[in-house]
Amino acid sequence: MESSFPSPVKDANEKQAYADQKQFQLSHRRQWLFYIASLIVNDVVMTALAFLLAVWVRYNVSLPFFNLQATPTVPSWGVIILGLVPLWLIIFAFQGVYQKRNLLGGLQEYSGVFRATSFGMLVIVIFGFLQPLSTPARGWVLLAWVFAFTFIVTGRFTLRRVIYTLRRRGYFLSAALIVGSNTEAQLLAEQLLHWPTSGLAVLGFVGLDPVTEDSLDNELPIIGTLPDLERLVTDLDVEEIILATSALSQEQILDVFKTFGVRDGVNLRLSTGLFEIITTGIDVKEIASVPLVRVNQARLTGLDWLMKSVMDVIMSIGILVLAAPILLLISAMIKLDSPGPVIYRRRVVGIRGRPFDAFKFRTMAVDGDAILAASPQLQAELEATHKLKEDPRVTRVGQFLRKTSLDELPQFVNVLRREMSVVGPRMIAPEELSMYDKWDINLLTVPPGITGLWQVSGRSDLSYEQRVQLDMRYIRNWSILLDTQILLRTVVVVLEGRGAY
Repeated sequence: MESSFPSPVKDANEKQAYADQKQFQLSHRRQWLFYIASLIVNDVVMTALAFLLAVWVRYNVSLPFFNLQATPTVPSWGVIILGLVPLWLIIFAFQGVYQKRNLLGGLQEYSGVFRATSFGMLVIVIFGFLQPLSTPARGWVLLAWVFAFTFIVTGRFTLRRVIYTLRRRGYFLSAALIVGSNTEAQLLAEQLLHWPTSGLAVLGFVGLDPVTEDSLDNELPIIGTLPDLERLVTDLDVEEIILATSALSQEQILDVFKTFGVRDGVNLRLSTGLFEIITTGIDVKEIASVPLVRVNQARLTGLDWLMKSVMDVIMSIGILVLAAPILLLISAMIKLDSPGPVIYRRRVVGIRGRPFDAFKFRTMAVDGDAILAASPQLQAELEATHKLKEDPRVTRVGQFLRKTSLDELPQFVNVLRREMSVVGPRMIAPEELSMYDKWDINLLTVPPGITGLWQVSGRSDLSYEQRVQLDMRYIRNWSILLDTQILLRTVVVVLEGRGAY
């Protein structure tokens, strides 16, 4: 077994890890066959259930578009089981919903199921028109289409959760190598290693220069150089080759493509070369037969943007309505505690660099600048971290509001104005942009949030660099599930009062 491993892997533990991976790879195709078989069973059961339920509802439930006095033409259970369900599988197969490249890909898989389901119902309708004596009832067609899509997607969603759990335990993974050893390659590896459901088991780097073999600051080893790539792919049963394009010359990329671009069993993937600074995603479009890459101006588009916007609006309206008495009480407390306005407007930078005023309950004395000027040491700390643990400008009521995070309640108005989101990166002032260095462009691709990953990971106890890294991680890994997790963790953090000052 040891003779099959590349010579750059010197450590015995590394050899054993690769041996375990190679042993795992022997059953990898069987695992996928089992999963595809599970999808077929799911689709058969869910389709039959949807069609039969549509028949029952059409005959027994009174809905506005049903005429129960009429005698509808609906398929019998025999026609459904022996005719429509097999037809459904054939259509699904031709639509590619059982191909590995279309599975476990988020909304891509579900959109494929939607297209296949819609095409299947179209076939049934057309066949019905060609057979006038057996034209299916419109109510049954509509119900069958809705039920079939809903049931099939629900079953596939459940199976996907099972696969994600198994991936965390080492199953359903494809062995992968990253070609390159520069900063982009390291960031790609870090991202993949911290995303256990990606389906890629990254074995290591393929360097370009043997001299740099021991200089890579990453938990993965360099297991060979570019001339070793073909042997490594064979010895380690590699299925995924990821090129960090910024590390390779055009000639080197072309050489790799000539070798692996059309090889069965190996997927060749190229990074954009901008991973370390671009988080918004890209579109590839041919113009005059030239494939050109367009960088999205916003991180969230289409359905992602819609889901997040709906969640923001619903939460903001609900919280502002329920908290109305509390808002009035806080306003009175602020006016009684110290002179000055109730609401403090902080000028910050929003999506695409647009400035706006973020609303907060005033927590400082109106002469705060004069108070701070008396302490040069605190001024220096504020300039470095943009936070003060012991801030003499904060009023008595302000201390309570900050400790309980109630000072941020007015920001839900900013959310309704679509200037902010409930969950997002931290707000920053225009003068802070320079501290983000090359990361500032990423920060401006999503609206700032009332809460976020850095708030639930330590809040003001974190260093400024840690906050920036957490914001970048959030932007790059955004999902509705991540937002939900952050919201739940925010409740715990606020109740504990950690890092709030």
